[in-house]
Amino acid sequence: MKKALFIYSFFLISVTTFSQQKAEVIVNADLGQYNIDKHIYGHFSEHLGRCIYDGLWVGENSSIPNINGVRKDIIDALKHIKIPNLRWPGGCFADEYHWMDGIGARENRPKMVNTHWGGVVEDNSFGTHEFLNLCEALGTEPYICGNMGSGTVEEMSKWVEYITFDGESPMANLRKKNGREKPWKVQFWGVGNENWGCGGNMTAEGYAENYRRYATYTRDYGDNQLYKIAGGPNVDDYHWMSTMMKNIPHRMMKGVSLHNYAFTRRWEDKGDATGFSEDDYFSLLEHGSLMDNLIIRHSAIMDLYDPAKKIGLIVDEWGAWYNVEKNTNPGFLFQQNTLRDAILAGLVLNTFHKHADRVKMANIAQLVNVLQALFLTEGEKMLLTPTYHVFDMYKVHQDATMLPTVVKCGTYSRLNKKLDAISVSASKDKNGKVHVSFVNIDPVNSIDIDCNIRGLIGGKLTSVNIITATNTDSHNTFDNPNIVHIEDYKGATYKNGVLTLKMPSKSLMTVELN
Repeated sequence: MKKALFIYSFFLISVTTFSQQKAEVIVNADLGQYNIDKHIYGHFSEHLGRCIYDGLWVGENSSIPNINGVRKDIIDALKHIKIPNLRWPGGCFADEYHWMDGIGARENRPKMVNTHWGGVVEDNSFGTHEFLNLCEALGTEPYICGNMGSGTVEEMSKWVEYITFDGESPMANLRKKNGREKPWKVQFWGVGNENWGCGGNMTAEGYAENYRRYATYTRDYGDNQLYKIAGGPNVDDYHWMSTMMKNIPHRMMKGVSLHNYAFTRRWEDKGDATGFSEDDYFSLLEHGSLMDNLIIRHSAIMDLYDPAKKIGLIVDEWGAWYNVEKNTNPGFLFQQNTLRDAILAGLVLNTFHKHADRVKMANIAQLVNVLQALFLTEGEKMLLTPTYHVFDMYKVHQDATMLPTVVKCGTYSRLNKKLDAISVSASKDKNGKVHVSFVNIDPVNSIDIDCNIRGLIGGKLTSVNIITATNTDSHNTFDNPNIVHIEDYKGATYKNGVLTLKMPSKSLMTVELN
């Protein structure tokens, strides 16, 4: 009996060790069906804290190098990651923003109080022209969120006309008077933001009725066809999604939004961005993993009304939300950004890839100095956060064909819960290159991975990039801006269709096969 118990115990230990250190992956390189829309890699810039002012916008007369008043270093870095779209002006701010306050000579623009974020004065120096000129400099598509909460149908209708109409009209003439002869191309329009909350505390039925009015009077001008996005649910409000899909004619909308943030404890105490425990590390990733189930359940509702999947699910606010950093304005939502955030970003992007049939756009919150930012600034200094480097590493998946994968791996356990130790996503680009991205969430154990690439004729290992660091809360500072960054990785081989690599703990990796 003792011998049997010993053998059984040894078997359990062996299985546990195997589950923590081994993984088998199959990538079906010849079975791709859905395109990973580049707009999944979108970003978000709200008039909140130091995102716009003291972040993006420094003004044309600043000593900081700029292009039409926007920091040149950030423009260059965003072009490098091929930013596909940029959402503006909010967020909650959108439903108190009146666009005509932000046009014309800056010295004549009225000031307002930003009642949502810190009670600071908004001087409207960054408005419609400044935003759209930035998008042109970036070569990216604007995504404008209109004001339903405190605005009017007429106000949003005239904004669309001001921006996109190429002809003779009061709004087009006003645009020309303000220095822009030709209209801009702006297809993405959100009709309100979080109208179940800060955007008016509406019911789902009330919002849907209002949406129909707004959508009626926001018109297509010329070849500028609007991609109208209805304000969708908060997290798991499935009634709200059902109401949008049932009560809004599908010809009147192209997408429905979804907002979901990850935090570590509870909404009232979201945990700290740095100096966190392993329990907090696990808790954040466990919250992040819920994105998969949310998309599955919301997609199931959408499928009932839209089986052809013509309406996109637009996750236009996602990311990590922690307690603000000490000694900062609590309304500014400033937080550091660590390797943990990079791992979260990889997990969520892999989830979006998995649901490429329905998820057509996403916007991480936010771009600069707010929440899970890509950039932090301090005067003339600017640094790239660990999250930025994930978007850099993952840009190869934009507009590529999602390749189905099968993963057998162990788990990372904590707090009486379990998560898969690794996450995998793969795609094939238009040139036939296959990219496989791996995330190892285990903070201690490396994982030996055997990845069988099926359906790829020939092929060779071109490159392997890795993001990792000493600790899960390793982060970049202005004194040490490269603690977490992308490096080349040499510990991988590819032979007879099998990719073999040892993936370090707490790391992200992207492999290219050509």
